[in-house]
Amino acid sequence: MADTHCLESLIQALRRLPGVGIKSASRMAFHLLQHDRPGALLMAQALQQAADHIRHCSLCHTFTENEVCATCLDPKRDRSKLCVVETPADQAAVERTAAFRGLYFVLMGKLSPLDGIGPNDIGLAKLFARATEGDVQEVILATNFTAEGEATAHVIGEALRAKGLRVTRLARGVPAGSELEYVDLGTIAHALVDRR
Repeated sequence: MADTHCLESLIQALRRLPGVGIKSASRMAFHLLQHDRPGALLMAQALQQAADHIRHCSLCHTFTENEVCATCLDPKRDRSKLCVVETPADQAAVERTAAFRGLYFVLMGKLSPLDGIGPNDIGLAKLFARATEGDVQEVILATNFTAEGEATAHVIGEALRAKGLRVTRLARGVPAGSELEYVDLGTIAHALVDRR
């Protein structure tokens, strides 16, 4: 097959997605080309438009098509609370709960010295400036409960407490509807420490 350069390029492009290996990428490519060429063109157009028009909000750093995102512009949001998340996907998850009506700051990553990701790479200076601009009274750290997420929350928390801000962390513990005998020991330990 000497003339499969385009097909190979498509497969390699699909492999860039998280969790997609060579077999999955090949299956997707063959499906789109064999069964859904209009879908392939629609996907290509949507990706091109997103790449051309989506940028970071100048205030919270999430994805938006405008200079400032709709959440930051919403006058009904509680400007005294700032929730710090790692990614726009994490922000979307918090929003789906409808339990938080404050503002956000999206780090677009987490501290990971082994990967060469430091404070400047995740915009900590911009976060500290936003958190201390006057309106914010509480910063809620909603980073993931991974080693890197915990380290990121610790660094941010210490720095903001030193500036006199109230800093809280998402609670963690036993999921609703679970049975203790099937919950991992680390989760049970954290639930005991964070009990209320």
